[in-house]
Amino acid sequence: MSLPSGCLIILGIIHLLPTARSLSSDVVYTSEFFSQIQQQLSFYNWYGNARLFQFRVPPDTALLRWLLQASRDKADCNDAEITVHFRHGAPPVINPLGTAFSAATRVPYSFNMTMTFTNSLNNNTFLNITNPEPGDWYIVAHLPRDPEKIQIQGFTSSCKYFFQPDLFILREVDIPILQADTPTQKTLSQSGSSASFKMFIPEYTRELRLQLQNCTLDTTRVPCPLLVTVGSISELPSAQRTMNCSENPECALLLHSPPWGKWLNVLVEIPQGINSSVSFEILHKTSACKPGKVMSRRSAFTLMEQAILKAAKNATQADTNETQLLAVGSGSCLNKYPLIREDLDVVSVRFQSVKNPYVAVSAEMPSIMLLNLDSDMDSGGMLKISLQLNKTTMGNSSATVIACLSADSPVLTFNTSQNCATAFSQGYTLLMDRSMADVSLNIPFPVTASWYLSMQLLCPLNDSDCQSLSPRVLFGSALSPCEDNCGPNGDCRLLRRNGYLYAACSCKAGWAGWSCSDNSKVLSYQQQLVATLLLTLSNFMFIPTIIVAVYKFYFVEAAVYAYNMFFSTFYHACDQPGDAVMCIMDYDTLQYCDFFGSVVSIWVTILCMARLKKTLKYVLFMLGTLLIALSMQLDRKGIWNMMGPCLFALVILVITWTYRGVRRRHCYPPSWKRWLFYLVPGISLALIALSIYVFAQTNTNYFYTHSLWHIMVAGSVAFLLPPRDKKKKPWDFKQLLGCRYKICHDDREELFVAT
Repeated sequence: MSLPSGCLIILGIIHLLPTARSLSSDVVYTSEFFSQIQQQLSFYNWYGNARLFQFRVPPDTALLRWLLQASRDKADCNDAEITVHFRHGAPPVINPLGTAFSAATRVPYSFNMTMTFTNSLNNNTFLNITNPEPGDWYIVAHLPRDPEKIQIQGFTSSCKYFFQPDLFILREVDIPILQADTPTQKTLSQSGSSASFKMFIPEYTRELRLQLQNCTLDTTRVPCPLLVTVGSISELPSAQRTMNCSENPECALLLHSPPWGKWLNVLVEIPQGINSSVSFEILHKTSACKPGKVMSRRSAFTLMEQAILKAAKNATQADTNETQLLAVGSGSCLNKYPLIREDLDVVSVRFQSVKNPYVAVSAEMPSIMLLNLDSDMDSGGMLKISLQLNKTTMGNSSATVIACLSADSPVLTFNTSQNCATAFSQGYTLLMDRSMADVSLNIPFPVTASWYLSMQLLCPLNDSDCQSLSPRVLFGSALSPCEDNCGPNGDCRLLRRNGYLYAACSCKAGWAGWSCSDNSKVLSYQQQLVATLLLTLSNFMFIPTIIVAVYKFYFVEAAVYAYNMFFSTFYHACDQPGDAVMCIMDYDTLQYCDFFGSVVSIWVTILCMARLKKTLKYVLFMLGTLLIALSMQLDRKGIWNMMGPCLFALVILVITWTYRGVRRRHCYPPSWKRWLFYLVPGISLALIALSIYVFAQTNTNYFYTHSLWHIMVAGSVAFLLPPRDKKKKPWDFKQLLGCRYKICHDDREELFVAT
C-alpha cells in the first residue's frame, strides 16, 4: 500500500524537526521544499537512457533530505533494482556497463545507492546530508543493463518503472560571520549542543589557520574539549576537515589552498558526556599569495594597454619569451597568466592565452592559469587539457614539470610527493620531462567552478643548475560536448532536461565507452558486411514469390511484393550501425516504406486467399492500403498497425471459406492436396516466422533471426497464394506476341462481327 504524496511530505518535515533541534543552538531555522515531476525509467544502454534531475541547494543549508519515490505499474513483474547516483556541481559520470574510458580520461567521483522492488508497487527511501555544499545537485536514475530483448510494442508485456525525487531543505538564518584576525566569543551550555559560523575566503588565499582559544569549563581554564568541523559535504564519504581539540592541545587547524571567493562553514560541538557549559574564542587568519606588483591603477592600465597593443601587432610571431601582461613583483609567490574564454557554441568553449600559447615554468614559484567554467551550461561537456613541453628549453636536466588541475583554488605548494591536493579536494596530476613531453587530460562533466592549472618545475636534489631553468610549455584547453566528437564509431547527442543541456555519445557497431573507444565487443568490417548481406539478400526470397504470383495471374499482388522487396532491401542496407551502409533515400522514408509494404503484403495475400469477386477484392485492396498508410504515419512501430489489418482480413477469409463450405456441404478448399502441400506448409512457415519475430529477436541475433523472418514470410506467401482461376488459360507466349496492342482474343472477335 502506497502513501499519498502529501503524507510523505508531512512525514519528511516531521523527520526533519528533531534533527533540526539537535543541529545548533541559538540559531533560527527555516524549511523549504522542492519537487520535480516523475519520469519513466529505461534499461541502461547509454547515458541517454538515464533520467537526470537537477536541484539547487541554497546557501546556509544545514540539512537536506531527499525523498526518493520509485514505483511500477504492475506487482507481478520480476524484481528489479533502480540505481540512483548523486553528484554536486555536475551530472554524475556513471559506468553501469563496466566499459573502458580513454587513456587520458579521469572519471570524477559520484556516490550512488540502489532501490529494490520486492513484491510491491512502491519504494520510498530517505537520504540525509548534513551541511551540504550549496549550489546545483544532480541525480541520475536508471534501471539495470538493457536485456537486449527486442520488445514488440503492444504485444509483449513489459513493466513500467517511474522515479521522482523530492527535496526537503532546512536552512540556518543569521549565522554569525567570523572576521579575519578578530576573535569571536561563544558559549555552549549543554552536552550535544553546537554552534555554527561561516567565514569568507578571499581570492589568492594561500593558507587558512583556524584556532579555538581561551576555553573555559564552568569558568575554569581547561584545554578545549570540543569538536570542530570545517567545510561542507559535496560527496560521500565527506571531504570535510575535522579536529578533536581533546587530542590537539593547540586546537588549531591549518588548511592549504582553501576555496577562493567562497564561504566556509564551521561547526563547533560539545561531545557527548560533557554536561558543563563551555566558553571559547574562535579565530582565523589567512595568508595571501598575490600576483603582480604594487602600483597605481593608472600605471596598471597603461601597462596592460601597451601589452595588448604589442600582442596585436606581433600576433603572427611566435614569441616564447613574454607571456604575462603585468610583471611579477618582488613579493609575489605565483605567476598568473591570463586566458581568453571564447564561447563557440552550446557546451563549447575554447581557452587561449592573451599573447601566445607558451607558458614559462620555474622552480621558484608556480605558474597559474584560470579556466572559468562558472556557467551552468559548462558542466555538461568534456574538458580537455593538452600540454607539450619544449624539450630544448629543458637543456640536459632530468627535472620534472608538474601540472595540477584543481577546482575552486590552485595548488600553490609543490613537493616531491607530487600530490595535487587542495584543502578539501584532490586535483589531477600531469607530469612532463624529456622522455614524456606530451600529456593530455580529459574530464567528463567538469563541476561548475573556477578551475586552476598550476605548473612548477621540480628539480632533483643537489642540482643547482636546475634552479635557473625556465622551460616553456605549450598550453591548449577547450570544452567540447563530447571527446573528439565520439570519433568515427559514435554520434554525439545533445540531451536536455528542462533548460539544462548536456551531451553524451551513442556508440555503434559494438563500440562502447564514454567516448566510444572501447572495442572489446566491436564488430569487424567483415561481420558488419555479413550482417548487411544477410538482411538485404534474404529479401530476394520474394523473387520466387513474385514469379508464382505472376504465373497465377495475380499481377497486383506481384507488384506489392516487388515494392516490399525493394524497400525492405534498401531499408536494411541503410539501417546498419557500422561502415557497411548504403542509403539511397532518407532513412525515415525508407523505414516508412518498408513497414508500409510489409503490412500491405500481408493484407493483399489474405484477401487473395478469400477468392472474392474482383470488384470487391480491389475495393478492399485500395481501402485497406489507404487505412494502413494512415496508421503507419501515426505509429509505424505499433503491433496493432500490423495485427489490425491481418485480423480483419482473416475474419473476411473465415467468413468466405465458411460460406462456401456450408453452401457446398464440403470442406473448403475441397482438395486434400491443397491442404497438405500448400496450406499446411504455408501456415506453418507463417506461424514460425511470427514466433521468431515476437519472441526470439534480440539485439545480438537480430541479423540472423530477422533474415530468417524474411525468408519464411516470403516462402509462406508463395505457398498460400490460391491456384490460378480455371477459366483463365495458361500462359501462351505465341498468342501474346501475335496479338497487337495487347487486345484479347474475345475483343478481336467482337470487332470482326461488328464490322
